Amino acid sequence: MQESDPKQPGFFIKPSLKNPNYKLPIDRNPVADEPEISNSLKRGILKELVEPEIAENPNPNLAEKPIVCVRCHSLRHYGKVKDPTVENLLPDFDFDHTVGRKLNSITGTRTVVLMVVDAADFDGSFPRKVAKLVSATIDENSRAWKEGKSGNVPRVVLVVTKIDLLPSSLSPTRFEHWVRTRAREGGASKITSVHLVSALRDWGLKNLVDDVVGLAGPRGNVWAIGAQNAGKSTLINSIGKHVGGKITHLTEAPVPGTTISTRLTREEQKLVQISKELKPRTYRIKVGHSVHVAGLMRLDIEESSVDSIYITVWASPLLPLHMGKTENVSTMLQDHFGHQLQPPIGEKRVEELGKWVRKEFHVCGNRDAVLGVWTYDGVDAILRNSLIPHRSQIFEVTGFTFSKIVSKADQALNKLHCQSEKKRKLGNSKVEVSAAATVGVQ
Repeated sequence: MQESDPKQPGFFIKPSLKNPNYKLPIDRNPVADEPEISNSLKRGILKELVEPEIAENPNPNLAEKPIVCVRCHSLRHYGKVKDPTVENLLPDFDFDHTVGRKLNSITGTRTVVLMVVDAADFDGSFPRKVAKLVSATIDENSRAWKEGKSGNVPRVVLVVTKIDLLPSSLSPTRFEHWVRTRAREGGASKITSVHLVSALRDWGLKNLVDDVVGLAGPRGNVWAIGAQNAGKSTLINSIGKHVGGKITHLTEAPVPGTTISTRLTREEQKLVQISKELKPRTYRIKVGHSVHVAGLMRLDIEESSVDSIYITVWASPLLPLHMGKTENVSTMLQDHFGHQLQPPIGEKRVEELGKWVRKEFHVCGNRDAVLGVWTYDGVDAILRNSLIPHRSQIFEVTGFTFSKIVSKADQALNKLHCQSEKKRKLGNSKVEVSAAATVGVQ
């Protein structure tokens, strides 16, 4: 926290203390001595004003509000960052230095690591670096403990948040098995327990609290670790309601990525963020066709062992989709990126995000296919077992999916065409008038 430079992270304005007698003093001159007396006062009765007594401490049990920086105040009350340019100045969290040294210590109190992962973006939010470090620490300290030496073996609790965003038809047993498999593949080889929770719906929180209290004991340390927008702050605030006690309310906001800046702007992130239950959007397409997911990625069907295959997109309903022939993708990039296909928002942002690169995937199963995935350089694309093996009962058709983004872009394009047509007709009429005048003179 600092109060010297508003352009640096942690800036705050310390609230000034008000004097109990800050109100203006009451003028108690007799009415008769006033220079002018209104008719309303002459007809009425003037009651003497009495200053209210100020209680020294009206509610001593009421906790004082914590002092927060300007950034957190803006997030709490306005749901946005006041100065996005300052986000680049925020230091990255050094897990090895801050937490790693305590985990590697063979002595000390019990340690419980809550690995918080977003159910709707498991692979994107899974902390692989943390998982590998904690697993290595567990293996090393376990060997020391078996040899009779001191060994502080951390307990890992995998907490999958925002399960209310997943389809209600998904089996919890299947989902937990899938989570454990993906966690092991990500480096978390030693998991004590898995909890599927929803802080918004209050699902699974009581069982989580009971488990953590039993593992940590009365003096243990609990670390909540996860990627940005994984739901750590919301989870901790919800846990505080169950355990009671004095817990400082953490800053949370409906803006994705409130910890570190990303390649997308705030408005673009709002389009990508999933805030409602996921719904499938399914295509049945043939070789030589492509599916655009907004202006963020493209899937090409290059080879297939059957006539057509099913492609199901699980993404924010705000993201527009488009299906068409692969031979027309250059036209899509020139005419529709930044307009009908958002994000990115605007042609300038298309250039700022950089060039596209291709990755090839071979998919085997009931149908074998070769898929080409195009996205921006630096964005990872992975192949995994499906989490939700469902598809929509109604298939999407060729062209754009219906969305507000596409409708607004079409309206703007039609308006531009109308203006161009009017200018063209006006220019033609001026030419005709000029030609008629010339003929008349001759």
